Amino acid sequence: MYDRIVTHDDFDGIVSAAICSFVFRIDDLRFAGPRTITESKLTITEEEIVCDLPFPLTCGLWFDHHQGNEDELRYRGIDPQGIPGRFALEPSCSRVVYDYFKEKDTLPEYFEAMVREADIIDSFAYTSIDDWRKETPGKIVDGTLKLRTDERRERDGYMTQLVLQLRRHPLETVAGLPAVQEKYGRFREEEERMIQQIRRDAFFLLEDKDRELIIVDLTKHNRKPHIVKNLGFLIFPEAKGVIEIKNRFRRDVKTNDLAFSMSLSLNLNGVQEGKDVGEIMRVLNIGDGHPGAGAGTIDCASKDAMMKMKEETVRRIFQIWSDQ
Repeated sequence: MYDRIVTHDDFDGIVSAAICSFVFRIDDLRFAGPRTITESKLTITEEEIVCDLPFPLTCGLWFDHHQGNEDELRYRGIDPQGIPGRFALEPSCSRVVYDYFKEKDTLPEYFEAMVREADIIDSFAYTSIDDWRKETPGKIVDGTLKLRTDERRERDGYMTQLVLQLRRHPLETVAGLPAVQEKYGRFREEEERMIQQIRRDAFFLLEDKDRELIIVDLTKHNRKPHIVKNLGFLIFPEAKGVIEIKNRFRRDVKTNDLAFSMSLSLNLNGVQEGKDVGEIMRVLNIGDGHPGAGAGTIDCASKDAMMKMKEETVRRIFQIWSDQ
């Protein structure tokens, strides 16, 4: 049987793990980002469940919902439907996990509300900026996960406790726990700092006459920066999208490698406008995502190469965006 869950270190990953933890009574958890899996930096066996991450070389069960991960498997000649677990193009991995186990067993009723919030948060499916800023139990827990000032060990310990609490209690109860409220209060304080940093580091391309895409360039910072890029829409409400660019850090050391992330504005009907952020990342072959949000990385051999790739990639993103 399965003895560990390896999951994405975001709200969707936490909820996915909570459901798996409930079903199999697993307390051993490991949190990772997509590159940890694609670069084979973590040994995973057939005794482990993997959620909301690319498919590793092997695992016991795999749950995911990212189009790019499915495309990568088919490119390798692997049928996702033949892998134990489930792949489906749902708004969240939590939804994939929930539907899979609901067909096989009785799950607590409170999981439904938890998964419903994961659908909205992970796909950024808010109806307006006011809706996005509304304080919900899911938004509170998600905010605590965006607080990056804690040490990695402390952060992993906190996420483990979240998973174990969410498997036993409704999301509303977990959001009200003293440890969660304390971290959320710190996150709200951090938000004000983030807004000021976005004001300093944001700009628009000269060719972007209608100021559609906010570009937040954090590559000048030598210390690892952290912002919530969607706060840019509070500063530039007329914008239709935001791009965040930063250097990747390894063990707190800045590298020349670049990380891009992008989101659509809540004022933009992405489907009606034909905008698809995840498709932009896939066309550039740097990452993946959903219509409303996506991310990618580029490895650069030198600072000069980094500066050149940054400029070229931003202009390519804008070109593809304009052509959609």
